[in-house]
Amino acid sequence: MSNSIHQEFKSGKLYLIPNDLGGSAPLEVLPLSVKKKIEEIDDYIVENEKTARRFIKNIAPHKSQPSLNFSIINKYTKPEDVPEFLEACLAGKDMGVISEAGCPGIADPGADVVKLAHEKNIRVIPLVGPSSIFLTLMSSGLNGQNFAFNGYLPIDKTERKAAIKKLERTSLELNQAQIFIETPYRNDKFLEDLLQVLHPQTTLCIGCEVTQSSEAILTRTVKEWKKIKTELHKKPCIFIFQKEQ
Repeated sequence: MSNSIHQEFKSGKLYLIPNDLGGSAPLEVLPLSVKKKIEEIDDYIVENEKTARRFIKNIAPHKSQPSLNFSIINKYTKPEDVPEFLEACLAGKDMGVISEAGCPGIADPGADVVKLAHEKNIRVIPLVGPSSIFLTLMSSGLNGQNFAFNGYLPIDKTERKAAIKKLERTSLELNQAQIFIETPYRNDKFLEDLLQVLHPQTTLCIGCEVTQSSEAILTRTVKEWKKIKTELHKKPCIFIFQKEQ
């Protein structure tokens, strides 16, 4: 193995193929490089075969569907099965990882495949596409130089409130924006907890249905949010808060 960051790779490449965030025409938010690679690649690692086939058909309508091969990675996948997913790469063929929405490997089970690819000396190539996490952070006005993505907080209400309080203290101590996602049907309850627990002057940004025609990204203090009528049920959202001196 080379001692340089520029390694020599003998296998096929693993392309991380971004998906749209839902509700928008894929080629309005994805570059042509995504279309070109989908037209070339037949072997994919995805969360759901049905939705992946639909996405590929939307991007490359003339591509032969019967020629496609899929390995499924989700919460039901056994860890011991994952190494088999990269056999096409090891045989010299390029492969693609497609997320259900946004970019593979970020809040996405594809990270497990990517880690294994590095271990097997397979070149990993990320393609450009939308991430609701970063698009909301870009639009928030909060600290884009020091931030933490926390994923999902505990479902238990008491544990969730304790986690919010702890992360608000961390935000103040480190001058750090704290980023969260929630299952869309629990958004309203999550927002309710944020508004109950956070200090009135803590700043909160919500990015709702990012990149869609109904997109809304708004930054206000918690005190101001309490006066805003907000309906987030079943809408994909990103939440970011930051407490300052």
